[in-house]
Amino acid sequence: MIRPSRRLLGAIVLAAGLLVAPGGLFPAEGSLPAGIAIPGGLPFGVAPVRAATSGLTLVSDARYVVQPEKARVHVIVDLTATNRRPDTTTRRFYYRDAYLAVLPGTTGFRVTAEGATPSVRVRSKTRTYTILAITFGTDLYAGQSLNLRLQFDLPDPGGAVAREVRIGPSLVTFPVWAFASDGTSGSSVTVIFPPGYVVQVLSGTLPPPATTANGSTVLRTGPLDRPLEFYAYLSADRPATLVSSTVRTTVGDVPVELTLRRWAEDPGWASRVGELFRRGLPNLGAAIGLPLASGGPLVVEESASRTIGGYAGLFDPRTRTIQVAYYADPFVVLHEAAHAWFNGRLLADRWANEAFASYYAAEAADALGVTARPARLTAKLEQARIPLNAWGAVGREAPEVEDFGYAAALELAIRIGERAGPGSLRAVWAAAASGQAAYQPVDPTRPREPGAGGPPDWRGLLDLLEERTGVEFADLWASWVVRPQEAALLDERAAARRTYQATIRAAGGWELSPLIRRAMDAWRYDLAEQLLAQANAVLAARGSLEQAARTAGLSLPSNVRDAFEGDAGPGAALAEVQAELAAISEITAAEALGERTRDALETIGLAGREPDGELVAARAAFAAGDVEGAIARAQAARSTWLGAADAGRTRLIGGLLALIVVLGSIILAVGGLAGRRRRPGGGAGEPGRYATLPGTAAGDRTEPGPGAPGDGDPDGP
Repeated sequence: MIRPSRRLLGAIVLAAGLLVAPGGLFPAEGSLPAGIAIPGGLPFGVAPVRAATSGLTLVSDARYVVQPEKARVHVIVDLTATNRRPDTTTRRFYYRDAYLAVLPGTTGFRVTAEGATPSVRVRSKTRTYTILAITFGTDLYAGQSLNLRLQFDLPDPGGAVAREVRIGPSLVTFPVWAFASDGTSGSSVTVIFPPGYVVQVLSGTLPPPATTANGSTVLRTGPLDRPLEFYAYLSADRPATLVSSTVRTTVGDVPVELTLRRWAEDPGWASRVGELFRRGLPNLGAAIGLPLASGGPLVVEESASRTIGGYAGLFDPRTRTIQVAYYADPFVVLHEAAHAWFNGRLLADRWANEAFASYYAAEAADALGVTARPARLTAKLEQARIPLNAWGAVGREAPEVEDFGYAAALELAIRIGERAGPGSLRAVWAAAASGQAAYQPVDPTRPREPGAGGPPDWRGLLDLLEERTGVEFADLWASWVVRPQEAALLDERAAARRTYQATIRAAGGWELSPLIRRAMDAWRYDLAEQLLAQANAVLAARGSLEQAARTAGLSLPSNVRDAFEGDAGPGAALAEVQAELAAISEITAAEALGERTRDALETIGLAGREPDGELVAARAAFAAGDVEGAIARAQAARSTWLGAADAGRTRLIGGLLALIVVLGSIILAVGGLAGRRRRPGGGAGEPGRYATLPGTAAGDRTEPGPGAPGDGDPDGP
């Protein structure tokens, strides 16, 4: 949104001196200098005529009756002219004529009076006033008064969009004067609006309005002490009858449809504004480098500034409705068109959206060849200077702060654009639109990482600008953006960015962990510095690890790099470095044991065991990234070699014991056989007929077969 130029509505004094002389019209003394120019309309304002010394005074009651159906304000001025000049003994003084200054552009003058036939004619006209010559139609003698009713119209002249007088069903704007002779008090002013209007006093002072029984709105001054110093400028609006039309254009290759809603009495607005949108949107899209956000057609609606908080334009992204004031100039229209992009969805902060809406509106105006007058920073506006981060929401700031905010935001955008260049700015907007984080992997082929969500604020915008352009902007933020309590953040950021960039250089082909980039994006510089310290510890140990692996003839796995570059972060990578160094140490120690000459006991102990195979498996596990497995296998091989002598000794002793057992068994067996040998006879203590044979169980008996020799058989032959 954008505010209109502030109205230079100073105190404008009516020239209401009645310039008369006894017996006829007296020549005016002095002059009527040029008035004060009122932006957006005709220059108004006059200085009082320096009247000739006169005894004629004038008091008036002026009523301004707004007649929108006739596109005019009808003015009724009840005048009381009094001759206060006393006669002398030799002369009588009377008045027949007078001059009266009324508003410029007025028409239809007529005057009436009881008991007289007055007349009125226009003596002269300028852009700032009209001088009327009023003839009383009678002689006004000393002490006499004459009541006259002067009527005229203040019509809507049409034409210029920003004309001072506008009288219509939707909007009424016009100035109000009081009328009196110089130095005379007591005149009053009444303004009457038909029902339905909401009235604003944009300049001057009037009591609060009252509502009559028929719904009319009335503003009444009461008697004025200094009528010639009274001036007011009024604006009133009421719900309009809207007429819709459609405008079609394209942004890039995408068709765009706009719905225009104008006041029924203002067809020129739709033609003027619609054409600027039709030509301006494609130009803005090309300059910004983004398509128009989807979400339905845009609606552009004519409005009075009161309904949009005193601004000349207002964009509502929720309804995609752009309200453009009836008087908005081409720059305001293009500024509001640019808000189709810069509306709180691309950038978060008000100042940033206003800055770049103005920046691209001015560029589009140049490209389209239309006159644009954006507010530029002046010494007077600098008196209301604030940090742009302190610029409050719409409608919450004093007018001078609002004016500074718009001008300063545009000035900052111009400086940013000069440093970045149009192409780099388009890259920034593309990154913001796609929700990318500012800090990204160095390798451009890697997928772009998302941000934390939501449009970037002043911090994210600074990071995006510097990361996408390679140019420094922090000095502009220090001068234009940050509040005093935020300045220290810029110092912390500068230190962290130096460490961050140095770490990127030290990493060589390795990427930093997303944990680091997310901390930088979030302006968590305490965490970022901690993670960067861990990353640098890993990078410092990387060479030692690589050298140790080369010396051991080992192939380094990617574990350290994977942890370093991944969400595990540099802390996990540092732990992995320590683990891999431990594995290399274990493998090296095991190999050293395996290369020793073996004595007899060790040889016996290693028989049937394969520590060399464990070592081969340890190397393979290490290369595959199974560091724990590599350590376990190396330790197993090492334990086997270290325990070989003990194992050999155990085996040897065990073997001797086994041999002794075997020999003892043999001796016992031989002795048993000798004791069981058969002797002749069958007496006691000698073998009987039946004998236990070696190898049979006790108690089993066997008889010799027929014809078998025996020790004796009583039944034998």
